Amino acid sequence: MENNEAEKKREMKAKEHNLQNREISDSLKRNNIRIIGVPEEEEREIGLEGLWEQIIAEKLPNLGKDTDIKIQKAQRTPITFNKNQPSTRHIIVKFTKYSGKERIMKAAREKKSLTYNGRQIRFAADLSTETWQARKEWQDTFSVLNQKNMQPRILSPARLSFKIEGEIKSFPDKQKLKESVTTKPALREILRGTLSGEKR
Repeated sequence: MENNEAEKKREMKAKEHNLQNREISDSLKRNNIRIIGVPEEEEREIGLEGLWEQIIAEKLPNLGKDTDIKIQKAQRTPITFNKNQPSTRHIIVKFTKYSGKERIMKAAREKKSLTYNGRQIRFAADLSTETWQARKEWQDTFSVLNQKNMQPRILSPARLSFKIEGEIKSFPDKQKLKESVTTKPALREILRGTLSGEKR
């Protein structure tokens, strides 16, 4: 029993430590946008900052004139080799202010689809791998709630929020949602299969 208790404490501390690391990593990346899909040869003549200015001038011209939106730096992600998923390295753009990043992201979301030189590109928040994984784990649940018009949202960094019985509920992880579902039969029926891992 003592060994079990010690093991549980170690697991809890490891979980807390991982959560703290994720929060630190995400806070360091708070002002960053990740641009996905721009080939590396595009920046050879004009550099990454010049490429960023070109993309904004073409795709979001109203924001290109905004003197309050300034970037601190732009860089490519480090080289990682994955033979199963060859892709160009992402561009990370760091803004001097969080508000500048948010305005760019809002404008990009409103555009819905962005292309540069005939290629599809995408803007995304620059988050830690752990946060992206946590968000990905909500995918099935989010899809089911969306089909039922329950207005699901992924809140920063990886909380699921949705509307039920006129109230907005928010959950940090699937365990908390599972605990809540036990007291709500209608919600349990809607999410049957998405929380236990079984197929619907």
